[in-house]
Amino acid sequence: MKINKPFHPYILLFIAILSVSISSIMIKSSDTPTSVAGMYRLYISVIIMLPFVPWKILRSLEMNKKDWSTVFLAGLFLGLYFLFWMESLVYTSVASSMVILSLQPLFVMMGSYFMFRERANILTILCLIAALFGSIIIAWGDIGVSKEALIGDGLSLLGTILVSAYMLAGQKVSHKIDANLYSVIVFFLGGSVMLIYNLLNNYSLIEYDSSDWMYFFLLAVIPTIFGQYIFNLLLKSMGATTVSVGIIGEPVLAIILAYLFLGEIISVFQFIGGMITLFGMGMYFWAKSLKYTVAKY
Repeated sequence: MKINKPFHPYILLFIAILSVSISSIMIKSSDTPTSVAGMYRLYISVIIMLPFVPWKILRSLEMNKKDWSTVFLAGLFLGLYFLFWMESLVYTSVASSMVILSLQPLFVMMGSYFMFRERANILTILCLIAALFGSIIIAWGDIGVSKEALIGDGLSLLGTILVSAYMLAGQKVSHKIDANLYSVIVFFLGGSVMLIYNLLNNYSLIEYDSSDWMYFFLLAVIPTIFGQYIFNLLLKSMGATTVSVGIIGEPVLAIILAYLFLGEIISVFQFIGGMITLFGMGMYFWAKSLKYTVAKY
């Protein structure tokens, strides 16, 4: 499942963002336990991707114990991220849960500075401030509505911190390990985290309808392989910060999809916050293209 270079990185990024945006709609439309859905989402992805893993390169990998520990932690972070984020959709709206994820670039930028000494320019910082402001505006719509909504927002925030750590871990080893191999390993580890959680909570693992199994399969193909896998693929060429800034557009797409397919009302808070979020994302990529233009000449 190797994606060739004819696809521009930004096109791949858009495909991945659209794919993961669809996942929130799918999760909201199902009654199966979110942890079970997340487990099968990752395990089925592993099964689909196994034939495309270049196992022969294992012998030539220049990975030390620290690198493999990073891969292990990435899988742990991924599993916990899915656990917290998917569960957040039980308590809060798609819009609020997804928009809180737009805080991810802020955490990634801070992590990139400490891990890779990457410095952000003023326009990048303004972009992240805009995204943060937009997230606060949208999440504000849940305050005073119910305690459940606040619980959901809290779970989504924890998930955001975990997925930020997952992205940083992926960037750290992206130049040493093939994206296919890396994805299969972290997907399997993430699914195993959720398996342990399901066993501890005595959730059924097999007693589901055919429609539920189709739902698990679609979660694996659309938001995982065409979403999370592409993110992993882009970490090497674009870096965790740029990928995470692109993900800022995910909440806006999720809001639109939730309106179209779930009938969720777009509030004034969500509309204004979403526009600010889009502005922040557009400003970042404009600044990035400007930087490349200046460097070229």
